Amino acid sequence: MLLRTGITFLLALALTACSAGNRPFEFKNLAKSDMDLITDIHILEIRDAIRELTVKLYKRNPRELAKVPDMTVSGRLDSFMTVQRPEGGYAELGGLDGVDALYLAFSEEYEGDRVFALMVGITGMISASYNNQLEFYLLDDIDQQKLYNSARNLETVAWLLNTRKDINGDLMLLSNGIALDGTPNYSYERVLAKMIVIQDMMAKMVADSTNRHINQVVHGVASMTFFPI
Repeated sequence: MLLRTGITFLLALALTACSAGNRPFEFKNLAKSDMDLITDIHILEIRDAIRELTVKLYKRNPRELAKVPDMTVSGRLDSFMTVQRPEGGYAELGGLDGVDALYLAFSEEYEGDRVFALMVGITGMISASYNNQLEFYLLDDIDQQKLYNSARNLETVAWLLNTRKDINGDLMLLSNGIALDGTPNYSYERVLAKMIVIQDMMAKMVADSTNRHINQVVHGVASMTFFPI
């Protein structure tokens, strides 16, 4: 009952936004259920978080972007913030995409742009959890287990960002830290936490609306193991 109330509240917010002119009414929305509209909103939210995380990581790790001459953050975003991903994976990553690229981002042997590998991995994984769709309609189905697994993988990413080091003892990718004036910066962790909450919330709502079960597996984040999506 509480979950249904939450869904109704989120839908009311969406309709309010439409009436306020922030999200104009479109006839295609007549072919969407309440759950479809909510899914669309969550997809937009997590894509915004992905963009934010990408920009923040490149600001903290400019050396990674510099590994590819004349590359820009906008160019990187354009390459993986798309549903039409390259067949056979990304050539720069040895043909990898999705979860497989996450392993590459934290591999000791990899010498390329680790931020790119990480974000290709995250975007490919998130996109797969939504059937590589940006919008949902009445007859579209979604797998609650894929959403749940992607949330657990994001937890592992958060742990690896804070702990995974190279042979010199330096973090492979800089994220959270303490400024010179002693001010802590946990903004990276907050963005990842937001993404985890979105995926977990979607998994629970889908499971509730379809009466399907989520296999809540025990997953230790202190590893380099990612669940397939």
